[in-house]
Amino acid sequence: MLPTLRQLQYLKLLAEHASFSRAAEAAHVSQPALSAGVQELEKILGAPVVERTRGNVQLTAVGAEAVKRAEDVLARTEDLVEAARNAGKPLSGRFRLGVIPTVAPFLLPARLPGIKLAYPALRLFIREDLTPRLIAGLKAGQLDAAVIALPYGSHGIDHARIGDDEILAAAPVGHALAGTGPIPAGSLKAEDLILLEDGHCLRDHALAAFGIDPPRGDDVFAATSLHTLVQMVSAGLGVSFLPEMAVRAGLADMPGVVVRSIAAKAPRREIVVAWRTGSSRAAEAKLLAEALTLE
Repeated sequence: MLPTLRQLQYLKLLAEHASFSRAAEAAHVSQPALSAGVQELEKILGAPVVERTRGNVQLTAVGAEAVKRAEDVLARTEDLVEAARNAGKPLSGRFRLGVIPTVAPFLLPARLPGIKLAYPALRLFIREDLTPRLIAGLKAGQLDAAVIALPYGSHGIDHARIGDDEILAAAPVGHALAGTGPIPAGSLKAEDLILLEDGHCLRDHALAAFGIDPPRGDDVFAATSLHTLVQMVSAGLGVSFLPEMAVRAGLADMPGVVVRSIAAKAPRREIVVAWRTGSSRAAEAKLLAEALTLE
């Protein structure tokens, strides 16, 4: 016998909620029905998948591996259903798109009206999050595609190019780097920098481009958004990096902020639409990349 999709779904929900009652509620079944489904799955696998203790549910090693494989099976099954429903109708029906925070507010407002006009049957659901969580969402079948920035290494992910986004420097008025023209190589120092918090790929791309080790210590300021970062630069707290798309959108148009390009070969990040390898919605993700292309 093979596990049923329903049994795999029960296990996946149990892993997510760590509770039989909450997993049953999410599955819209009774708790005894979910428990019976999990027990039947254990019989088929020949090993327990969860450890049951009072008030706590923990996956066994077999259970953890089963969840990992179940997520892929369920994601591909959902792909099959969506592909069948939308056969011959590209970019129609539900499409779950993830977008990183350093792209979403600057790219989507300009592009979404045109996409809605071109694909009126599309129901686009947007999730803004950091790259690692978006990639995890793609692999788990929780997202159909994601707009991310490269370089970012991840197996099992394909992508289509949207365009390049130059990384610029932003300095307070009166700062030594707040002059005109490109910033000379070697002028940026770690102690001058204020950055996005750890986990933002823009931070990693910029530091890697200049060969700068990230500042360390409890007294290092780390912003949660580019808007906060620009306000801190305006207040004279330090120098930072901004994506060109954000500058073009007017993010740095405030008193006290000077934006400069970087000398020599300007650092850039490549913006792409990514999807899970083998996804039946790969062709639609490519169409979306074309619609989002940077000018």
